[in-house]
Formats: sequence, structure tokens, C-alpha cells
Amino acid sequence: MLFRFSLYGFLKNQRYFEPFIILAFRQKGLDFAAIGILIGFREICINLLEIPTGAIADALGRRHSMIASFLAYIISFFVFGISAQLWMLFPAMFFFSVGEAFRTGTHKAMIFAWLEFNNRQDKKTEVYGFTRSWSKIGSAVSVIIAAVLMFFSNDYSKIFLFSIVPAVLNILNFLSYPDYVDGETKGRSMADIGTILWNTLKTAVTHKAMRRLLIESANYEGLFKTSKEYVQPIIKTVALAMPLLLGLQEDKRTAIMIGLVYVILYLLSSYASRHANAVVTFFRSEAQASSFLWFFNLCIYGFMAVGVLLRFNVLLILTFILYNVAQNIWRPILVGRVANLAKSERTATVLSVESQTSSLFVAVCAPLLGWAVDVTAQINASLRFLPLALLGLSITVLMLLTKKPKIA
Repeated sequence: MLFRFSLYGFLKNQRYFEPFIILAFRQKGLDFAAIGILIGFREICINLLEIPTGAIADALGRRHSMIASFLAYIISFFVFGISAQLWMLFPAMFFFSVGEAFRTGTHKAMIFAWLEFNNRQDKKTEVYGFTRSWSKIGSAVSVIIAAVLMFFSNDYSKIFLFSIVPAVLNILNFLSYPDYVDGETKGRSMADIGTILWNTLKTAVTHKAMRRLLIESANYEGLFKTSKEYVQPIIKTVALAMPLLLGLQEDKRTAIMIGLVYVILYLLSSYASRHANAVVTFFRSEAQASSFLWFFNLCIYGFMAVGVLLRFNVLLILTFILYNVAQNIWRPILVGRVANLAKSERTATVLSVESQTSSLFVAVCAPLLGWAVDVTAQINASLRFLPLALLGLSITVLMLLTKKPKIA
């Protein structure tokens, strides 16, 4: 099963458009404000769908939910690939949101069901970190394929269509999963979804430790999701400024540079995920490790601000790489902490609630950040990413100053 779980992560991250998503939208004529609105629309849809779909997975079967997720992805990738106007991107984003909503939290719950079936509940952080590392290896391979595709085609839309193939392969992978990873679904009906939802939401609000974890997730994961794609135009700026490969077209130089940076980023992220449990061991608790990662984020955003002010784009790229490494240590730790507090029959729902909190952050902040980047660029183009650094510093300082209850 560990192989199949890892294969899922590897195939899931064969999203050849991901390293170029901002540039793809720019090629379609969108400014940063419009991109922010599109991302905000995606996160609003995820917010509306995520908790109900998590409850559906817990009540009626997780494998069927994962298959539904990847069918929605396939529709989304196809529409993205053929779309030429802004209005067509919204249906594509909607189906992508459906895929995200059915997937988020569900596969982790299947992993934890397998651990419980084999009496290995104490291995949550270690096993999830291992499978996540294969997701990042998949991302690294995906970047290489995407860079090659872009080098020869110069058409960002085609890489959406190529992403359909691994999505189909993952559906075949789910069909090989054993029944018990579905959780306890025997005798359950649609009526049970409401009960699961109510009990989970009540726990999220009234349980002090769980509430704190959800707040941490909203800020850490939400900030990461909001900011991570802005590295793409920065890489493009660096690629065009470097006196290398001058005989190649602008898009080909950008594809090579983005491919190189993202391969390094994902390989480091894979290593980080696999060794997240070692970080916990070093700090002697998951809570202490998380506190250190918040402080590390403060340093990252501080260096990001310095990089913007000094117009040192290479430093900005390095901060994004470090940010990704830190997030891939943070994520397995957070998921393990949440799963430790959740009842096994509600794990997918709880993890959907956790993911939804960060989606709500993105829905609010992504359009505002995109607008701030556009406004700043009009004033001084070299400072256009300063709002990103200032937002990160503000959120991180707030979380560090906030008193945390003692939790595992």
C-alpha cells in the first residue's frame, strides 16, 4: 500500500501547467488583479464544497470521492487547454475546485485508516512525510517534462491537455485500493453526512487545541498558497537579465530557467518532507518544531523584503525555495497534529475543515494581493513584490506574538 500511496502522490503532481500557471494566465491577457480574482474564485468554490465533500467521503466511501475528484480535474484541464477568454477560465476553475474539494483530506484519511488497520497510528507524521516526498519527486519530474514541452511548443495551453494522462492513470491506481481504507461506511446514508458535519464543526470551534491548529493552518498554508506562484515572473525577469542562452527565444530561456529552479525546489522539498519526523525528534515535540518554523518564516520574509528593496531577484528566488522547503516540513507535522486530535471516522472531514481555513485566507487575500502588486508596479516596477513580503511579515509576527495553548 505504501507504494500505491506514493504512486498516487507522484501521479497527482504531474501537473505540467503548475510551474507556468501565472505565465499561462499572462499569455491569455490577464493582469495580476484578474489572476487574483480567478484564484480567489477558485478558493471560494473550494470553501463552499470542501467540508461537505469531506463528509461525503467519510460517510459514503473515500475511493469513490477520489475518483470523482480526478474526473473533475480532467474536465478542468481540458477546458483550461481550449480556453482563450477570461470568462471560459471560470468554469475551468470551478471544476478544478471540485477536484480539490473531493481530494483534500480524503487521501490522507485513507493513509491513516491503513495505519490504524495495521496498528501503526504512531507513524502518522513519518508515513505521510514519506508519501509526500514522492509527491515532490513527481513535481520535479513534472517540471522537467513541462520545460521540455514549453521549449518546443511555446504554448502554455497545451501543457494543460498533457496533464490529463496522469490523472487517468491515477483513477486506475485508486481502483486497486483495498475496501478498508474507505473507513466505516456500512449502513451509512446521506443523512449521516449532516451528523458528521455538525460534530466536526462543533469540535473545530469548541476544542481549544483544534481551534488553534486551524488558525495556524489558515495563516501558514493560506500565506503559502497566496504567495508561492509569484516566483514565476521573478524567475522570468532573472532569465532575461542573465547573459546566457542569448541565441534562444525569450519563452525558451524562461522555460529552461523555470525548469531548473523548480527541479531544485521540488527535490529539496521531497527531502524535507521525508525528514519532517526527524525535525520533530530534534525539537522533541511537534509543537516546538512548529514554533521554530514560524520563526524561520519571519526570517524568510525579512530576506524577501531586503531582496525587493535591493532589487536582488536571485535572493528572492532563494527565499521562495527556502519557503517551500519549510512548508514541506511544516505540512506533515501539521497533518499529524490534526489527525491526532480527530476521531478516525471523521478524519477526512476534519482535514477538509483544516484545508478550508487556508482556502478562506486565499479567497480573501489573493485578489487584494494581486491588486496591491499591480498598484505598486505602477508606482515603481522594481518594488511590485514588496506587498507580498509585507503581508508575510505581518502575518508571521502576529502568529508569533499570539499565545499558543500547549498542544502536541
